[in-house]
Amino acid sequence: MSGPVRGAAVAVVLAATVGACGTVSDRRDDVRDAATAFEQHLAEGAYDRLCAALAPGTVEELEQSAGSPCAKALGEEAPPRGGDLRVVDVYGDQARAVLATDTLFLSRFDSGWKIVAAGCTERPEQPYQCRIKGG
Repeated sequence: MSGPVRGAAVAVVLAATVGACGTVSDRRDDVRDAATAFEQHLAEGAYDRLCAALAPGTVEELEQSAGSPCAKALGEEAPPRGGDLRVVDVYGDQARAVLATDTLFLSRFDSGWKIVAAGCTERPEQPYQCRIKGG
C-alpha cells in the first residue's frame, strides 16, 4: 500500500478500535457502575451476584483457596463494604475504583467490567494487599 492509502487504512482501523472501546468517560462510567453494583451486592449479601461480578480467574482463585464454591466462600469471609466511591481511574482495559475504605481493581471482558481484586489496602511503597484476588 502506498503512503496515503496505508495512512487512511490505519485511520479507519484506529477509529474502529477506539469506537469499540468507548470513550474514556464511557469506560469510567461503566467502571463506576460495576463498582457500585459490587458494593450493592455486598450490602445485600447477594453472594451469587458478587461471584458473577468477579473475573473468572478471581472466582477460580477464591474457590481453590477456600475449598468451596464462590458464593459459599464469600458468605464465610466476604470483604468489608467499601463505602462511597471516591475515584475511578481507567487505563485501557484495566481500572481502579477507590472507595472510602476499599480499593477495587477491574478488567474489561467481553461481558463487561469484572472485579479482579477486592478488599485491597494500599501499602506505602509496596503493592496493594488484597483479600480477594485472581491468580
